[in-house]
Amino acid sequence: MPVSLFDIRRIGGKIGAEVTGIDLSTELSDSVFGQIHAAFLEHKVLFFRDQDISDEHQLAFAARFGPLTQTHPMMRTVDGTPQVIPVDGEDQRADHWHTDISFTTAPSLGTTLRSVVLPPYGGDTMVANAAAGYKDLPAELREVADRLWAVHTNHAEQPRLGTERGDKVRAAFLARRFEAAHPVVRVHPESGEPSLFLGGFAQWLVGMEPRESRPIIDVLQSYVRRPENTARWTWRPGDVLVFDNRNTQHYAVNDYGRHQRVLHRVSITGDVPVGLDGKRSYALKAGE
Repeated sequence: MPVSLFDIRRIGGKIGAEVTGIDLSTELSDSVFGQIHAAFLEHKVLFFRDQDISDEHQLAFAARFGPLTQTHPMMRTVDGTPQVIPVDGEDQRADHWHTDISFTTAPSLGTTLRSVVLPPYGGDTMVANAAAGYKDLPAELREVADRLWAVHTNHAEQPRLGTERGDKVRAAFLARRFEAAHPVVRVHPESGEPSLFLGGFAQWLVGMEPRESRPIIDVLQSYVRRPENTARWTWRPGDVLVFDNRNTQHYAVNDYGRHQRVLHRVSITGDVPVGLDGKRSYALKAGE
């Protein structure tokens, strides 16, 4: 496909861009990928339409951003390809705002998703700009957030589907307990941009009880989830997206009933978050 057709089109004022004129089944030149990576940092989530690609192509594309996550600590993977997770609505439905595996000390750098089986309606994916949420805070609230740390755990907001298969997946997800303490305001390791690092796995603030923490977390979260800070993507066959897990949260809209919805997920290995004061995240429980 001629590079002259390549374009990056903003889809919202605060987050998201669609990349056109790119064939992800081919090897991208360093120049083209450099532009994609710059757009990834600027727009936080990139969307690609009309891609005819396999798991292997998806793995190769994700690997351009960094080393791939070899296996998820709890979720099942595609047979023979441990880096690929089938995000299947029959297993679980992540209908809560969250940042992938933020309950570990080194959450994912980013995540790619590819449509495999889509419902006849619903099942959109929403992505929120947590850096914009931080910018929107009143100065007085920002000063408070700058000093806070939050404990993230997998024992939080894991939905119940009420099915035998869903119950098994939920039990596997909760079989071990992970807890990590992260700065509420994280500094992006590449752009230097601060953002609110929270989401559904953040359950309480360090030094506070959960009941004291919840109102504060909810207020901060409300700035991330503002409609103008979000992008909503309606899936079509051949769609691929990649989001920056270091300064976004995402939400899988659970409005497709009993219809099947399967996306393939490949994640890029991240680093340990760092706060404004230079302190790094640390583990409290690592799968006990």
